[in-house]
Amino acid sequence: MFTRSFVRSMATAAKTVKPPVQLYGLDGTYATALYTASVKVSSVDQAAGSLNKLKTYLDTDSTTSGIVNNPALSLNDRTFVIKTLNSKLSLDKSVSNLLEVLAENNRLGLLSDIVKQFGVLTDAHNGVVEATVTSASALDKKSLNRIQQAITGSEFVGQGKSLKINNQVNPDILGGLIVEVADRTVDLSISAKIAKLNKVLTESL
Repeated sequence: MFTRSFVRSMATAAKTVKPPVQLYGLDGTYATALYTASVKVSSVDQAAGSLNKLKTYLDTDSTTSGIVNNPALSLNDRTFVIKTLNSKLSLDKSVSNLLEVLAENNRLGLLSDIVKQFGVLTDAHNGVVEATVTSASALDKKSLNRIQQAITGSEFVGQGKSLKINNQVNPDILGGLIVEVADRTVDLSISAKIAKLNKVLTESL
């Protein structure tokens, strides 16, 4: 169940607010609810800031993180922990309401996934397009800048939007790059070229 204040915020915002992207799963549902509420209660960026502050705190405090992620805690204990975090970190109102909802439903273990999903909504809200560039070894800053310029000038990134690049390392591709933007993929890896060559050679036998 959602708290009354959270439900009221969502009901009011839902009349005029449409999330920039559709998310799935329970974590996506909570992230979307937070986005909808934060538009009216505060702002999306403020909610994102509070979530990131909370995540950073939990990442550096293993004791508190263990307590938050313990599904065996009673409702009273979960509520106490949430109130303590709200007081200590001065969290945004919409985030505070979300934590109350998660505590009531014993869903605090979803928090890290909700943070990731809300990040997707925040990027879309701010016109940020994320590209994942996979390489056999980590790319230097100069290479990343060149790739960013190339992708930004392509049809992959819409007008008026900015690009955020995430470099992932996978030695199995041997060399070259795999570029993923939204649901589009350009595979320029050496492993893909070898696989294509092997297919041609096999079919010609």
